[in-house]
Amino acid sequence: MEPERIPLHRPDIDEEDVAAVTAVLRSGWLTTGEQCRAFEAEFAAFVGARHAVAVSSCTAALHLALEATGLGAGGLVLVPTMTFAATAEVVAYFGATPVLVDSERDTLNLDPAHAARLLDALAEERGVPGVAEPRRAHAVLPVHYAGQMADVDAIATLARAHGLRVIEDAAHALPAAARGSDGAWRSVGATAEQTCFSFYANKTITTGEGGMLVSDDEELAARARMMSLHGLSRDAWQRYTAKGSWSYSIVAPGFKYNLTDIAAALGRVQLRKAARLAERRRLLAARYQALLGDVEEVELPRERADRRSSWHLYVMRLRLERLAIDRAGFIEELARAGIGASVHWRPLHLHPYYQARYDLSPGDFPVASAEWERIVSLPLYPSMSPAEQDRVAGVIRTLVARNLRAQVA
Repeated sequence: MEPERIPLHRPDIDEEDVAAVTAVLRSGWLTTGEQCRAFEAEFAAFVGARHAVAVSSCTAALHLALEATGLGAGGLVLVPTMTFAATAEVVAYFGATPVLVDSERDTLNLDPAHAARLLDALAEERGVPGVAEPRRAHAVLPVHYAGQMADVDAIATLARAHGLRVIEDAAHALPAAARGSDGAWRSVGATAEQTCFSFYANKTITTGEGGMLVSDDEELAARARMMSLHGLSRDAWQRYTAKGSWSYSIVAPGFKYNLTDIAAALGRVQLRKAARLAERRRLLAARYQALLGDVEEVELPRERADRRSSWHLYVMRLRLERLAIDRAGFIEELARAGIGASVHWRPLHLHPYYQARYDLSPGDFPVASAEWERIVSLPLYPSMSPAEQDRVAGVIRTLVARNLRAQVA
């Protein structure tokens, strides 16, 4: 009998989660209401922000955040090339241009040094990959890759020097923190003008689908809230409760991005477990290090001393020069052994659309181009058992031993 497949991720759902959702289903109010407002308040307190707006996805939060800053057609936004489609596509929604930035080699986060070179080139009206006519950038949108925060201090310095708005894509990073130059630790959600989170099924906490925008700026948060529901002056909850009014006005052509109370109720219970779930991820990451740290043919992820990662992903890298198998073959062998694995991500500049639309090539982003060919995301989820993790490590050791490349002396 074959052993049960080990998935890349398994959501952590218990009876308390089920009861919270069931209570909403029985309440008679399913869409945006009291549960959403409570979730927003609790989430803002958790990350240390003044305002939070619950929405249908992190993509929606990013779109609303850019809209609130006044991004328009022809604008430029710096975006890491090592990210998922959403981070750049929301820029294109405005008829603006995502200016792709290469990665730091160790963290795979946006490289502030490369961003600085691009900004200097734009200021001096020199050529920049993907930009037909050099002009001043509007914003920078760093992503906290795999749960380890980007260099927020360096990014903030760049933003001040070039007049950029900063919107953090924290889809992976709950909870996470970074220590600043003053030695103080700061939580994700408290280091940028606006920060956007994801509650997709594989995140630390989940609402199935969902997201949150947080900000200390009341005006930005109010704009995002209004635009999240068709640009109405009053949301449906206010209109149909005893305290509300039937009257409303359309202030701007908004979107349909509100979160339901069904999802918010799940999110509230999940948030209460967030610290425990994150700690479990941290312990599993440390255990992978103990199980595979002596395997020279793979490179394991490292947390910088000034970061606290959420360990959303465990991204191992193959030392392909030591192996007689490529990354695709390695993942296929893992699959044959009943182990789910993936790649996060193919950099944007290697996708056909971005290559054709912005005339980009692998040589424009040498670090991301090289590193993506050897990254493999291993299973990591709070309910993962020691036996499951032992099995993953054992299969990797066997694969490596079976595929060693002869070394030339």
